[in-house]
Amino acid sequence: MGRDLSALFDPVSVAVVGASDDPAKYGHAIASQAIRADRRRPVHLVNRRGGTVLGRTAAPSVRAIGEPVDLAVVSVPAAGFEAAVDEALDCGARAIVAITAGFAETGAAGRERQRAVAERVRAAGAVMVGPNCLGIADNTTDLFLASDTFTPGGIALLSQSGNLALELQLRFGPHGLGFSRFVSLGNQADVTLVDLLADCARHEGTRAIAVYAEDFADGRAFAEAAAVAGKPVVLLTAGRGDASARSAQSHTGALTTSADVVTAACRDAGVELVATPRELTVVLAALAGERRAKGRGVAVLTDGGGHGVIAADATEAAGLTVPELTPDTQDGLREVLWEQSALGNPVDLAGMGEQDPSSYTGTVAALLEAEEADAVLMTGYFGGYADAGSGLGGGAALARGEQEAAHAIVARHQRSAKPLVVQSMYPGSPSCRTLIAAGIPVFGATEDAARALAALAGPGATAPAAGVAPLPQAAAPLERTGYLETRRALEAAGIPFPAVQEIRDEDELRAAAAEITGPYVLKALHLLHKSDAGGVALGLAGPDELLAAYRDMHGRLGAPSYSVEAMADLSDGIELIVGVNRDPRFGPVAMVGFGGILAEALRDVAFALAPVPAPHALDLLRQLRTASLLDGVRGRPAVDITAAADAIERITAFAAAHPEIAELEVNPLLVRPTGVLALDSRAVLA
Repeated sequence: MGRDLSALFDPVSVAVVGASDDPAKYGHAIASQAIRADRRRPVHLVNRRGGTVLGRTAAPSVRAIGEPVDLAVVSVPAAGFEAAVDEALDCGARAIVAITAGFAETGAAGRERQRAVAERVRAAGAVMVGPNCLGIADNTTDLFLASDTFTPGGIALLSQSGNLALELQLRFGPHGLGFSRFVSLGNQADVTLVDLLADCARHEGTRAIAVYAEDFADGRAFAEAAAVAGKPVVLLTAGRGDASARSAQSHTGALTTSADVVTAACRDAGVELVATPRELTVVLAALAGERRAKGRGVAVLTDGGGHGVIAADATEAAGLTVPELTPDTQDGLREVLWEQSALGNPVDLAGMGEQDPSSYTGTVAALLEAEEADAVLMTGYFGGYADAGSGLGGGAALARGEQEAAHAIVARHQRSAKPLVVQSMYPGSPSCRTLIAAGIPVFGATEDAARALAALAGPGATAPAAGVAPLPQAAAPLERTGYLETRRALEAAGIPFPAVQEIRDEDELRAAAAEITGPYVLKALHLLHKSDAGGVALGLAGPDELLAAYRDMHGRLGAPSYSVEAMADLSDGIELIVGVNRDPRFGPVAMVGFGGILAEALRDVAFALAPVPAPHALDLLRQLRTASLLDGVRGRPAVDITAAADAIERITAFAAAHPEIAELEVNPLLVRPTGVLALDSRAVLA
């Protein structure tokens, strides 16, 4: 069930420690907001000088209040913070909102002070948000402990930025959105983003959860909590640069960035990942309703050819399709449109809207009923007829007709399970406000409408998210990760390799050639990138070629040992790369794609949190740009993609069970019509 945060969001009583009459102090802003709800619960103002604050008697200390305090907001100078927290805990506080800054963000000494305070809070059975936070608010319980007022609604915002909350407040208004809760995360010394996410998922007044995070203390736990939230989770994050500062020692490490990791985690967990506050608002406006698209086909309705073409392009750029309408659907449209209307997709009213506004209603109704359409996008001038500032606006008959059409569209939409999204040149017009009030998203920009449709056809709509597979129990650590040691460990995990012998001189080489059937592969061991160093010789036909290659390689590299391996038949196979890179925030992250020596040049790869179950591995392989190669092209046979998915599961599970491995890679993994064969591997200890 997660941590009990009831005292944080619905306390019996509140004390604002550091309340002030000075508008320049944060204690003034918090106190001003807190007393708005003093009829809901007692609100005590505490100032060490006593006297009055905001016209109310202020206690000189929490103890002087003379009655238990359930939640204490602490906004005092850093030097007095610990004493204020200790006093609040002694007076029965079950929750602390720590505004005071000057802790982990200042360095090692601050981190130690923060850790000690958090330990005391937990030892007392209490919870603490912060320190270095900007407060919290819960509109469903009339708890106002932030500096600003937030319009009530169904969105819980968990944010590392206070200014972002203010911007979202402005952006939400035109879409009829508001906040159920706001929490400034601060340093997360005790209550974490994951704790808050889990609690908001249980909160009846929250319909969707918005998160702004600049970093994740435990990214994997965030993904796991989001995957089971049961409500839309939308993440805005920043700073998605390299996964870590260390130099990558494998193709997997070189190809994996923090952006890839976050994107994969969000996809697996069913989280909508956005890049700007505007996009965050667009997605939340789309997800505020209950409707979700069952597929990715969109019918576009326009009253102007240009708007229709642009909307179709934007829709396809968002990953959706604009299918041609069937003859039956077009026949139905002919009954409500005139002869010059275009009936394909986009459907163009071609001027009929200003002659008969009800044509919008009839067309929307027909498209919502069309089997080939999973959602409908209406784009263009609608809203302008009732807007006095538009070119055709101001006419009483047209305005009245458009308003009637808006109400009729709402009624028709309410009888359909399909989403309807609107782009209008006049999104603030009376007709558009009618649509918004009924839960139909309306946007001024075409690209916003397309992004909204993509959110409605995202994970959990057309298909469930893959989820986050649990980490396996840690296996006995590997002490050595040379080529042969890594290879043997993977073989024990069920990954097949060609026959091999380690050799150190020419006599051992001849003995190996007698035991292994040629042609041969010779590899210099103890090199991370053997191919780059000229430490791999392929297709050596017999013992004589093998010996010559050994003498040349040993003369150049002088490696302490070499491997002699059976050369695999590459003629009917596809070379993949399967790797796992251990991210400091999200743990093991898998990468699969087309491999071999061109892995970094091709960069045709997909990512997921490891371990990757075989069904999810199949999906990842199908997402590759050149996935059609797996099915056979130009006379080549299809390869055993099921065996490839099984191998991906085994490799990623092995890596996930070995936290001492920073990077693991099998490259290439040869996939043939009859199974798989690993041809090379490497592991790098953390």
